[in-house]
Amino acid sequence: MRALTWHGKHDVRVETVPDPGIVNPRDAIVRITSTAICGSDLHLYDNVIPTLRAGDILGHEFMGEVVEVGRGNDRLKVGDRVVVPFVIACGKCFFCEHQQYSACDNSNPADKADMSEELYGYPMSGLFGYSHLTGGYAGGQAEYVRVPYADVGPIVVPDGLEDDKVLFLSDIFPTGWMAAENCAIEPGDTVAVWGCGPVGLFAVQSALLMGAHRVIAIDHYPRRLELARGLGAEVVNYEEADVHEALVEMTGGIGPDACIDAVGLESHGFALDNVYDHAKTTMMMATDRIHALRQVILACRKGGRVSVPGVYGGFADKFPVGALMEKGLSLRTGQTHVQKYLPQLLELIREGKVDTTFLISHRLPLEDAPNGYRMFKEQQNECTKVVLKPH
Repeated sequence: MRALTWHGKHDVRVETVPDPGIVNPRDAIVRITSTAICGSDLHLYDNVIPTLRAGDILGHEFMGEVVEVGRGNDRLKVGDRVVVPFVIACGKCFFCEHQQYSACDNSNPADKADMSEELYGYPMSGLFGYSHLTGGYAGGQAEYVRVPYADVGPIVVPDGLEDDKVLFLSDIFPTGWMAAENCAIEPGDTVAVWGCGPVGLFAVQSALLMGAHRVIAIDHYPRRLELARGLGAEVVNYEEADVHEALVEMTGGIGPDACIDAVGLESHGFALDNVYDHAKTTMMMATDRIHALRQVILACRKGGRVSVPGVYGGFADKFPVGALMEKGLSLRTGQTHVQKYLPQLLELIREGKVDTTFLISHRLPLEDAPNGYRMFKEQQNECTKVVLKPH
């Protein structure tokens, strides 16, 4: 089959690789009909999470048709159209039983789990197409993919819903939803969202659906800010205004009730502390640039809530732990428990209450995926989401 493979920083290639096969009884093989490039994929493209190996297959946002089912899987059948969560979860461990699917104890193989246990204290769950810290599983930017624990993860798509409407259930819509849910939104709340990429925009949309009185979106790309405004947000362009001062003024001196960092470890900006971050990461004295997260913690009102769906991978410097503690902030983070949210979010799409297709700016064949990565990296104003079609 054809698949997009990683070969180093800014070097991804579409190559012919072996077809996947059933390995365990609960597996399924899915023929990919749509897959997408995620902002998290750019961390791998930039090699800032350097745990890939040459030839690894990328991609964790995908859906398709079931073409083979393991003998132990009685939930799926050949011919089902499914969206597959990026999180791989067994459904039976302590964490899965508590619907904390992204903390699954069994989906990261023992020979890979040691790396994440050493870095994070406990082994992390498996993720598709991401890194060997998270299992080293082949991803879905390919013609076919093996889906472990396929009796737990994939959700069957009803007839009449085309791929574009449901594809983002694989990651970014549930991630934006959980980011807003982690804010514990109350009537009258003002929620500020840093980053108007795909997750940030879905966080904006989700926060408003959950009853936020105001949502303020922060970015510097005009088109992304316009998309946020179209969803109902007020906007701040951080190249034209001091973010902290703007938020203080917009909230009558109180600050936002809840703040969402949808940026992650490759934050941008011209502030002195971000220049410092760049220097530290360049010299390998830190792994993550946390300029956006600093702003979030400092801008959030006293007693407020901070939600971090943005990806962080290792260690950071100048973390404002004093502000976090002294202000009495609540902090919630984590990879998304996608399986928990799928039925609810699919129903919102089916009922027409949520349209996810506004985000798609480019549709390309799989063979053009390297160009798609370059565009998503270099043209972030015009390129909001790239959907790849393997067939």
